[in-house]
Amino acid sequence: MRFLLDDGQRDFARSLDSMLSSAQTPAAVRAWGAGDHGPGRALWARLAEAGVFALAIPEAYEGLGPLPVELAVAFLELGRHAVPGPVVETVAAGVLLSGVGGPVAKEWLPRMASGAVSATLLLDDGAFALDADAVDAVFAVSGDELRLASRHGPLCASSDPARRLFRVEPGGQVLASGPRVVEAAGAAADWAAFATAAQALGTGEALLRATVAYVQQRTQFGVAIGSFQAVKHRLADTLIGLEFARPLLYGAAAALAEGAPCAGADVAAAKVVAGEAAYAAARAALQLHGAVGYTEELDLSVWVRKAGPLRDAWGARGDCRERLVTKGATVAASPVISPHGP
Repeated sequence: MRFLLDDGQRDFARSLDSMLSSAQTPAAVRAWGAGDHGPGRALWARLAEAGVFALAIPEAYEGLGPLPVELAVAFLELGRHAVPGPVVETVAAGVLLSGVGGPVAKEWLPRMASGAVSATLLLDDGAFALDADAVDAVFAVSGDELRLASRHGPLCASSDPARRLFRVEPGGQVLASGPRVVEAAGAAADWAAFATAAQALGTGEALLRATVAYVQQRTQFGVAIGSFQAVKHRLADTLIGLEFARPLLYGAAAALAEGAPCAGADVAAAKVVAGEAAYAAARAALQLHGAVGYTEELDLSVWVRKAGPLRDAWGARGDCRERLVTKGATVAASPVISPHGP
């Protein structure tokens, strides 16, 4: 299988990059972490206008999708620019409600596709709901029951202040129940892991880019430290890790688009490799920036703080590897999968 982004997909990536580059996302991230959601909501409105939140929602519900390749393109850019908020969870909630169907899908999905409604999602009774205080709806699945949660607990500690975690309290309106909810929750979890993998890869690329720029201007013994062999090797290893993750991500997108039986395993492969690559990029960025890399004032900290949580969100490393061992993946056997043009 050979995969190349077409002109429309590349233009989509460039338009998102241009829009987000002018949006001062580090300031929005810091405001979000402090509980001020205004700048983040304004950014979300622009993403909605670009169609980002409609990519996983079927056309029958006024969406554009499901379009996993375009979703990967979008979430790479969201990761590169550190967009705050439950962007992954909103997309996954759309997949969940699409699978459930019926009145609940007709009520919520058109508004989610347009960006009029933001959502977060909880698929595990013991997990946290991301940004439950900032969204319009908190969807929670418990067993075979889907409900609209009405209350959440206090803010919990997080290594990334912009990932605001809350415990969701029991109760709330029951929206649907039965085997269809269980099946839809599985699909939502796969799409959440897939979007998180793309976000992690974009985060790693942003960290590498910032580090390369820094080592070219920081000097030691009268020369740029980027000329040191050890620094070159560290950056090369970081780049290789990110580039190895890229074909796995787009291979998973192709599997999701085709509805392949092994799509979940392909997603797990992309998730674990992209997460590890982003985390390695964060470690390299911290080391090569030296003491300045640990300061909150430096924008680098916005991306560094995201790498670890994204590595483990929606599929911890051990869980993803276990899934690969038990179910296998097709991407490893794919001859050439490249998102780049000729």
